[in-house]
Amino acid sequence: MSLHPTLQPYADAWTHSIEAISELVQPLVEGEWNRRTPCPGWSVRDLVSHVIGLDSEMYGDPRPIHTLPRDLFHVTNDFQRYMEMQVDVRRHHTAPEMTSELELSIIRRNRQLRNETRQPDTMVRGPLGTELTLEESMRNHAFAVWVHEQDLRTALGRPGNLDSPGAHITRDVLLDALPAVVAEKADAPRSSALVFDVHGPIEFLRTIRVDIQGRGTLETAPALGPAAAFALDWETYVRLACGRVTPEAVADRVKAEGEPELTAAVLRNFAVTR
Repeated sequence: MSLHPTLQPYADAWTHSIEAISELVQPLVEGEWNRRTPCPGWSVRDLVSHVIGLDSEMYGDPRPIHTLPRDLFHVTNDFQRYMEMQVDVRRHHTAPEMTSELELSIIRRNRQLRNETRQPDTMVRGPLGTELTLEESMRNHAFAVWVHEQDLRTALGRPGNLDSPGAHITRDVLLDALPAVVAEKADAPRSSALVFDVHGPIEFLRTIRVDIQGRGTLETAPALGPAAAFALDWETYVRLACGRVTPEAVADRVKAEGEPELTAAVLRNFAVTR
C-alpha cells in the first residue's frame, strides 16, 4: 500500500460508505430509484448520480458538457448548478445502468487509491475551479459520501452505520465548523462559553469559547456556567448540521438551555453544508 498514512483513514471511510451505498441500491426495483431523499429536488437516482459524479471527478475525468433545464427549482446558485450537472446527465438512466456505473466507479477509484503516491499537501482540483490539498479533498469526500449514505438510508428506511469510519470523519468535520457557527453566524456574546453534549452511537462533550475579540475556539473541557447548553443525539446533530432538517422539525430531540435568543440563533445557523 503506497497511500500516505495520513490519507489512509479517509480512504477507509470512503470505502466503507461507498460499499454500503452499493449494497443499499443493488436490489432496488426501478420505482424505488425515484424515492425522495432529504436533499431538495433529488431522488435516490439523483443522489447516487451525484456520488458517481464526485468519484469520477476525484478520479480525474472531465466534467460533462451539458445544459441544465431552466425549471430546476432547487438549483439557485453557482455551486448548486455545478453539482447538478453530474446529476442531470443521468436523470433518465435505468436501474441497471446506475448500478453498473456505480460498480465501475468503485473499481476505478479503488485502483487509483492503491496506486496513490502523492503527498497529503499536493494541490488538487476542487469544485468550481478551486484548489485544495489532497488531504482536504479526501477528507471532504469521505465526509460527503458518508452523509449521502445516510441520506439514502433515510429515503429507503434502512438506518445504520451511524458509528462507521465515515461517521467519525464527519464528527471531526462538523466540530471544526462549530466555532464559526457559534461566534460568527450566531454572534454569541464575547467572553462566553457554549456547551454541546451529544449522545448516541458517537458521543462527545465540547465547549465553544468566544474570546474578547469575538473569535470562537473548540475545547474538550466542560465550561462552568455556560451562556447556553445543548443536548441532543448524534443523528439529530448530523441532520441539523448538514441542513437535512429545520430546528423546528426536531425541537423534541434537542434540549437547549440558556438565553432563548442565543439558543435560537445557534440552532438557526447550525447548518454548515451548502
